[in-house]
Amino acid sequence: MFLGGPPLVKAATGEEVSVDELGGARMHTSVSGTCDYFASNEKEAIAIGREIVTQWDQKPKFSVQRETPEDPWYDPEELYGIIPDDIRKPFDMREVIARLVDGSRFSEYQPGYGETMICGFANIWGYKVGILGNNGVLFNDSSLKAAHFMELCNQNKTPLVFLQNITGYMVGKDYEQRGITKDGAKMIMVQACSEVPKFTIMTNGSFGAGNYGMCGRAFDARTLFSWPNSQISVMGSDQAANTLVTIKLAQLKRQGIEPDEKELAEIRADVLGNFENQTSAYYTNRIF
Repeated sequence: MFLGGPPLVKAATGEEVSVDELGGARMHTSVSGTCDYFASNEKEAIAIGREIVTQWDQKPKFSVQRETPEDPWYDPEELYGIIPDDIRKPFDMREVIARLVDGSRFSEYQPGYGETMICGFANIWGYKVGILGNNGVLFNDSSLKAAHFMELCNQNKTPLVFLQNITGYMVGKDYEQRGITKDGAKMIMVQACSEVPKFTIMTNGSFGAGNYGMCGRAFDARTLFSWPNSQISVMGSDQAANTLVTIKLAQLKRQGIEPDEKELAEIRADVLGNFENQTSAYYTNRIF
């Protein structure tokens, strides 16, 4: 290491000097002081580096309340009987939480309000977390409940765990007039701007804008897990098939063509087939 090598030094000053004398490792570590340590090989250099690092006083990246870890009181093996084999069948997310958290203890937040959103505090492997789990479609009250709970977790520096089983936010005239778009946006805004670590588990279904509100891939969860039975798409397969059939039906009517039931059935079957393949956890983990 040098500003000018031996040929440049000779041309500039007339001095003749070897490479080691001009910029060798021993010269720089014992004479010039440009370098700190001499290492005979890479293995010795790594050992010296490790010795240096052990002297550093590392500050924790994130301070999390922690207790002594313990197993859930309810057997996690029972999850196989709780999660349904049909993505459309409902189940109580509290039953899942009881088999994931330490001692199966769950301190629920506003249990009587916005009942399609389950929120509360628990410990996982000793670490305190705030859990948000779906117990149905997201309405105005459940969206606001989730937003308030996430704000509380950010104030308390509590990491968030999202347990997804969501078909989306409720749609329709009545709900739009009540402000579901506004309330849903509040939930997504709080989630997207959260400063605490976020972890997402797709336990069953994950469809539509509900995926966004429940911290889907685009919202930078530290880790996103998909259980083997889970499905994810912009909408459910039945909704997608019915939507495309409705659009095709309207097109045919505008053209003055009497709808062919067989053709509409084929469209629906084709959409359902594609969705069943492309919404599975095996497909989405491989592609994305």
